[in-house]
Amino acid sequence: MSSYATISRGLDRDGTVAESDFERIQRPPGIRIVRYPTVRSDEIGWLTVIEMIEVDRVMMHDLRIELIQMMENAGRNLAELVLKRFSPATVTVLAGSGGNGGGGLVAARHLANRGVEVCVTLGRQAKALAPVPVHQYEILQRMGVPVVDEPHRSDVVIDALIGYSLKGAPRGRIGELVGRIGDLGDHVVSLDTPSGVNVTDGSAPGVAVNANMTMTLGLPKVGLRGNVCVGELYLADISIPPSVYDAIGAGPAPDFTSSSILRVILTNEDAERAVT
Repeated sequence: MSSYATISRGLDRDGTVAESDFERIQRPPGIRIVRYPTVRSDEIGWLTVIEMIEVDRVMMHDLRIELIQMMENAGRNLAELVLKRFSPATVTVLAGSGGNGGGGLVAARHLANRGVEVCVTLGRQAKALAPVPVHQYEILQRMGVPVVDEPHRSDVVIDALIGYSLKGAPRGRIGELVGRIGDLGDHVVSLDTPSGVNVTDGSAPGVAVNANMTMTLGLPKVGLRGNVCVGELYLADISIPPSVYDAIGAGPAPDFTSSSILRVILTNEDAERAVT
């Protein structure tokens, strides 16, 4: 079982998870205990890649909630999670060319605004960035946030290389960065999914990131459930209306009333999947 897998257990009176003896022993130095509101894995829906594509379609084409808005929400929440859990002095962001990478670039901006020393390494050349991520990249350039070819070792590394659109094993420069990420920082935080993990079946067709924690978006993905690569699993609100999940039969939706970030608590059945 992953050292960071969360086992189902009792909750404190305020509804937050009580740290177990197991977690207290296994928690790496530098991770702070911050008690986010919790949701059990069997209380929410879990999405496949096909369902996530449909969610994005409904959001952007039917509701006209644009990618740049969802990306901003994702990156802001990711920065908050990193700050509260680690209080890092330095952060390295590894960013791919699509929406996942754009969320990482947004997080880089928010972290820099909060006084963290941030550097960014791209998985592909800047000219290969999709239109919305390139907008985030240009903001960082105007801010003077360093973008470097060789990633720096940092307190925390943000993995924003590959999102739910993984097709086959990571290759080329991105594959190289995925393979090195564990040596680049004391803690690894993945956005939406650990890069290299198939979010529908949980497989890793090649090299994959082993994260300390993963912040997934909207609803968690089926392939993350009990997956040893995920670490602690958090769920972030990116402003997807519950009606979107209802429309595709993918509910129930999470309740973000008390917080835009929830910690997902696995059931005993989920925990058994983390045994390798």
